[in-house]
Amino acid sequence: MPQSLSKVIIHIVFSTKNREPWLDSAIRPRTHAYLATICRELGGEALRVGGVADHVHIVTTLPRTLSQAGLIEQIKKPSSKWIKALEARYRGFFWQRGYGVFSVGQSQLEAVLQYVQSQEEHHRTHTFQDEYRELLHRHNIEFDERRACIPRKGKGERREASAPSQPHILLKL
Repeated sequence: MPQSLSKVIIHIVFSTKNREPWLDSAIRPRTHAYLATICRELGGEALRVGGVADHVHIVTTLPRTLSQAGLIEQIKKPSSKWIKALEARYRGFFWQRGYGVFSVGQSQLEAVLQYVQSQEEHHRTHTFQDEYRELLHRHNIEFDERRACIPRKGKGERREASAPSQPHILLKL
């Protein structure tokens, strides 16, 4: 076979460091557009980018020449630098070290795209922690609750750990 062809659709989720609400309404649409541009420049097909003030969801195809970890690194590093350069108030911005990557079958794609599109509405009644935990359970990913979620400062709420040793990854073939 003279060609190498691939179409692996993935749903990526990662948060701002300590789940701080950096992605305010002033920069969220621009950030989502920039994340989609990065995916396209890396050879992926950015299908949808969404999220709220403290995390993002990206539905994209995995470029056939990149690993999942390589794609995440090449999304997070330049986007963090870009956000910091927007205005002085964003200079302290960082993405959280961990992430989740979930496979999306063609038959599930429309539902996942709608889910990402409706993030603001979804998070009126669901916390990020509950959402992330549900995604991990739905994809049968074993995780250490102490590493996946930690208390949010002063709120008694739980959030994604700042430095998980291993990303949560699922490949369905």
